[in-house]
Amino acid sequence: MTTGNEATVKLGYQEFGELSADEVRWIDCLDRELHRLWGLGKNLILVWTPDELGMHVLVIPHYTIGEHAQRAREEMEINGPSALGIQPSSFVEDVIANPKHVTPDGMRHLGVLMEHEPVDIRLPFRPGQDLSYELVEAVIKRYSVSYIEDRAVALFDIVGFSLLSPLQQVTQLNSLAYSVNSAYSKMLEKNIDISFTRSTTGDGFYIWNRDRSIQANVNLYHFMHLVLADNAIANSKSSAQTTPELRACFHIGGHYEFYQSEGLNPTVYSYIVGDVTIELARMIDCAGAGQVLVGDFLVPILDRDTGLTRKIGTVDFIEYTQRSLSRLEGIVLSGDEVDDIRCYLTGEKRGDDFAIRKYLIADKHGRTRDVYNAKINIYRTQADPIYLGAQTSDLSDFKCVSESFV
Repeated sequence: MTTGNEATVKLGYQEFGELSADEVRWIDCLDRELHRLWGLGKNLILVWTPDELGMHVLVIPHYTIGEHAQRAREEMEINGPSALGIQPSSFVEDVIANPKHVTPDGMRHLGVLMEHEPVDIRLPFRPGQDLSYELVEAVIKRYSVSYIEDRAVALFDIVGFSLLSPLQQVTQLNSLAYSVNSAYSKMLEKNIDISFTRSTTGDGFYIWNRDRSIQANVNLYHFMHLVLADNAIANSKSSAQTTPELRACFHIGGHYEFYQSEGLNPTVYSYIVGDVTIELARMIDCAGAGQVLVGDFLVPILDRDTGLTRKIGTVDFIEYTQRSLSRLEGIVLSGDEVDDIRCYLTGEKRGDDFAIRKYLIADKHGRTRDVYNAKINIYRTQADPIYLGAQTSDLSDFKCVSESFV
């Protein structure tokens, strides 16, 4: 007999805790109805709204989003950006960046714009009462596409992966996967909840937090530290080529989130593609063995003094993460308790101040981007410190177009 917790894991909704038997039944019922409308991936669910007998959903062919985005690009080529420098975007892109749950008026308006009539779904339960809106939204998303503007993503890459034998490749990927799971377990021990997911790049992983907030982004940065630390410890204790030599990048940016088809159903776990993954892929190409690069980004943060949201850059974000590192003190790595963790962007002392060095790097297409070199030092009670990342003095082979100071 399947327990509520087993059903939660099987359905892929662990972030909602253990589901009741009724919730599992209603999710299964809704999933069958959406699967029928999905048409093996031909269509997607753009938005939905509840009613007394079930819900209305707006179903559109999946290529429609691309058509509207192309139209917006052509519009910009003709008219250029606005006087404020704002580029026109497809209204469909604006829609998918927001929750799928809309008002009845919003549904009618979008139906007219998309030239598609909403579809009625009759259900044996009431959305929002028998099954929470949050769970309904999670089910809907499996048959849709979402856009997230500012999510943190970490990329772990195994150095020299293509030169390894197939057996060594499997061994090193398994070792990296274990380090990821170990880091997750250690964060849970400190009551730091991170609802992470990952997708493979072939020679590593993209990892991101399902939660969306400044703290979720901070937690992912700490999570990256622990993955790298666990791997470093494993490397020091293992025989040659059984654990990977890593390089890593961290960036915050926009991306699309979708669920690929697996057989005749959408997958349980999502995939991401967009600016943030493209930037990470370009950054990792320039990173050396053992190096940690952080992208140049702006991320919203709530100002506690004013109650307003403002945007901070990479330097302020890393300082913000340092202030919360005390939560990881006392964590145990390879049997030794951690006394202190320091994370910082490298640079050099200039006069009475310390200046952070910013690097302009170029990819194979000639496109450039700014990055920072990061260091993480982990001090343990009964063992030697763990030093992650590269010092400025170690970057003689780091290829960049130019350097500047912040």
